[in-house]
Amino acid sequence: MPTYAFPALSPHQSRTREPTEWEMSLAGAIEDAFGRGHHDLPGLVAALNASRIRPREGGTWTENSFTALMRELGA
Repeated sequence: MPTYAFPALSPHQSRTREPTEWEMSLAGAIEDAFGRGHHDLPGLVAALNASRIRPREGGTWTENSFTALMRELGA
């Protein structure tokens, strides 16, 4: 009898296009913030504001701007 194997999952299976350089930089900044223990939205936003990555429109990150961007990106 064959052994059942779980299907392979791709972390990018829902991707419809390659991420932009800015999106990759943002992903790196988010991973860095998580790695430093910022696991809540206020902490994540503060860590992003302390990083070099800025919102596309400039200025500073807010909880609203970050969550709106995550909705837009489908995250």
